[in-house]
Amino acid sequence: MASRDLAESLLPVGGGAATATAHDEYDERAYDSDDKVSIAVSDSDSEDGGGGGGDAMRPAFSWRKLWRFTGPGFLMCIAFLDPGNLEGDLQAGAAAGYQLLWLLLWATVMGALVQLLSARLGVATGKHLAELCREEYPPWATRALWAMTELALVGADIQEVIGSAIAIKILSAGTVPLWGGVVITAFDCFIFLFLENYGVRKLEAFFGVLIAVMAVSFAIMFGETKPSGKELLIGLVVPKLSSRTIKQAVGIVGCIIMPHNVFLHSALVQSRKIDTNKKSRVQEAVFYYNIESILALIVSFFINICVTTVFAKGFYGSEQADGIGLENAGQYLQQKYGTAFFPILYIWAIGLLASGQSSTITGTYAGQFVMGGFLNLRLKKWLRAMITRSFAIIPTMIVALFFDTEDPTMDILNEALNVLQSIQIPFALIPLITLVSKEQVMGSFVVGPITKVISWIVTVFLMLINGYLILSFYATEVRGALVRSSLCVVLAVYLAFIVYLIMRNTSLYSRLRSAMTKST
Repeated sequence: MASRDLAESLLPVGGGAATATAHDEYDERAYDSDDKVSIAVSDSDSEDGGGGGGDAMRPAFSWRKLWRFTGPGFLMCIAFLDPGNLEGDLQAGAAAGYQLLWLLLWATVMGALVQLLSARLGVATGKHLAELCREEYPPWATRALWAMTELALVGADIQEVIGSAIAIKILSAGTVPLWGGVVITAFDCFIFLFLENYGVRKLEAFFGVLIAVMAVSFAIMFGETKPSGKELLIGLVVPKLSSRTIKQAVGIVGCIIMPHNVFLHSALVQSRKIDTNKKSRVQEAVFYYNIESILALIVSFFINICVTTVFAKGFYGSEQADGIGLENAGQYLQQKYGTAFFPILYIWAIGLLASGQSSTITGTYAGQFVMGGFLNLRLKKWLRAMITRSFAIIPTMIVALFFDTEDPTMDILNEALNVLQSIQIPFALIPLITLVSKEQVMGSFVVGPITKVISWIVTVFLMLINGYLILSFYATEVRGALVRSSLCVVLAVYLAFIVYLIMRNTSLYSRLRSAMTKST
């Protein structure tokens, strides 16, 4: 009895719980119905508009409706602007100049395709990717997918929190040490919970302000340093890649696709009230979310372009090019460009702080959906936020206490964290493409064969890119026969799990399973 009372005290209070079935009452959902944003802008929006939604036409375009749908895409695009991406941008600009801008463009396009599929899945099914994985795969595979996604979240969050801590250290003129910045950043989950209590739109507005701060900060840097417009355009349209810039190229592509962001976007789109029983309403939601997501990614691309070109103009071909990182980037900019309008060191730090804070809070948000969806944990928001935050803050505090950001060991750690996230990419993309390709899951919104083929090509390409990153790290940083042999065993299990996820819904897998069943 006591355990039941404890469980009930940790469950969220929902207005519709009394009338729900026992199954629905205790199933985790991304948003309670009372928390969702109403889309209707007129009386006609409450009507079917198509006789039950069979082949109903999508309602006419409305700017007011686009505004109502605006929000999830901008939260999603923050993963394209986290400190890890900014570091990849500045290193690419310093090492390769304007040469890799075309790759940044196409990496963003590939990221857009993945995120649009994620949004489509969430809208069409009314469930997010973690929930659907729990229903699609056996328990052992579900637990493995959850563990992999949590590892990716922890890896991303360590970099994001460290990025925020570096910004705080710069803005405080070194008064606040790195570990102090980590402690300050740890409390951002309370900001998240405070804003969430005031509704989804207030939370989205807060993130909109942080994105605007980034855009203004890096646009000012762009204006002060005055990169070449001609070389910028050539870099965007003329593909160039040399053996010296392969590492930076892989870093650009690897940073764009964040595993947890795929799960996050499929949940964020459920923050709007959409009648999934009416086809026209689902079509409308997919349409507006596509527009909103593309606009958000255009903004993120502009910010990434600003960072890359600023460092291309200032440091390409210089002695400092190989040693630039998040912490010393501002100092190098200050030495190079001084204080033409405002100390560029602090402009950089303000943009970095906005990047770190926004990405750590969205990481907390994603962690709630991932944990709740995979494990079907229906806990109160504050408890889920604290659990999710602890996963990242504890290892980050250890990093802050034992590593100096200027120590070469930190660079190795950052590279290891990039590899850690790269390893997880197949465990987000393969389930996503598998589910959006299943008519039993998507109904009439299942993706077509062309989209399916393109999606698999992008997935294989990203897996190969990140495989190169993993092998490069293994060859240069892993030492000792015992460690190497142990990692080979882990790699074999890892590859076997990927093959299982790919083959699971094929006829070959069905025949093999049938044969094994008969033999036993």
